[in-house]
Amino acid sequence: MDLSNRTTKIGIGLLALLLIAGLTLFYSGSDAVAVALEKKEGILTAEQVKVAFDSVGGRMVNEAVQEGQTVKKGDVLMVIDSTDVDLATQKLKAQIAQLDATIRSQEESVRLGFSRIDNDEVQSRRSVDAQRASVTAAQATFTRQSLEYDRAVQLRGESVISQSEMDAAQAAYDTARANLAAAEEGLARLLSGAADTGNTDAMALPTIEQARSETRNRENDVEALRQQKKALEVQLKELGVSKERLTLRAPEDGRILKIIAKQGEMIAPNVPVILLESTRYYYDIYLSEKQIVNLREGDTLTGKTVAGDRKVDGTIRLIAQAPGFADLKMSREKGQADLTAFQVRVYTEPTEGVLPGMTIGVDANGFR
Repeated sequence: MDLSNRTTKIGIGLLALLLIAGLTLFYSGSDAVAVALEKKEGILTAEQVKVAFDSVGGRMVNEAVQEGQTVKKGDVLMVIDSTDVDLATQKLKAQIAQLDATIRSQEESVRLGFSRIDNDEVQSRRSVDAQRASVTAAQATFTRQSLEYDRAVQLRGESVISQSEMDAAQAAYDTARANLAAAEEGLARLLSGAADTGNTDAMALPTIEQARSETRNRENDVEALRQQKKALEVQLKELGVSKERLTLRAPEDGRILKIIAKQGEMIAPNVPVILLESTRYYYDIYLSEKQIVNLREGDTLTGKTVAGDRKVDGTIRLIAQAPGFADLKMSREKGQADLTAFQVRVYTEPTEGVLPGMTIGVDANGFR
């Protein structure tokens, strides 16, 4: 009987404790929803960078880092054999040097050509003057011999002069006419079809102009060589860029997590060879609709590490609707149905003693 009473009392006591605990949870708001709304924590994560050779490939001859090693931006990570690029560079440099020599030779030839044409022009104009004087002299001689011939014909008709004198007058006339024709022909040849205006310095001599035109065409050939040289120089710069890309450098500060390719292996272009853990740290927390009302991207947010209680300052970079798994489902203890969660990503400033993998807690009461 005593045992039965004792059991009954114990049962009543347990029921009372359960009732009191339920009432306490209800009025204190310590149900699952309340705890989830107040306690916000995220795992500090480091962004990872897949590092690859940019558009170049070949055999890797130098593996300059090891896994776990800390590197600074610009540090050498790997080097690919540059023999092919070096040979191509030497070949292009030789071609450019050859073009330089050809261009200098052609430029000098053009310069000498114009100088020679200028001299020829001066000489041609003087020759025209001299030939024009010869024509004038021949014309005067022919005119005189024509008069002498006409007089001889008249005198011969009157039997004043002998036939031999008539023949001499005829010969002198024919010679003067031939000399005039030769002089005129020589002048025409010097003029090369140009009209004789009498002002030699103002005349355009076709042969001289043709020679200048041909020399100007040679200038075009020189310009074509210059453009060809520029094209080779562009190729040389491209080879220089390729040579630089054969040395893989750290894109930012970080730590080597994994070396994918090993020394001696053939590396394909744009294929990751190193996995780098950057110093860009972030953590995600999930807030309710009411909690994000006063938050904006760009706001500062302060959290603390769960281990060590270290202060961690950060900046909100992203506020977005969270995946469905983060929603609070059918929590009706305090009249609440499903609660939509929002993802808040916070990027942190470098803090001593705070490492990726640590849990960062944020007081969510301040968001209300």
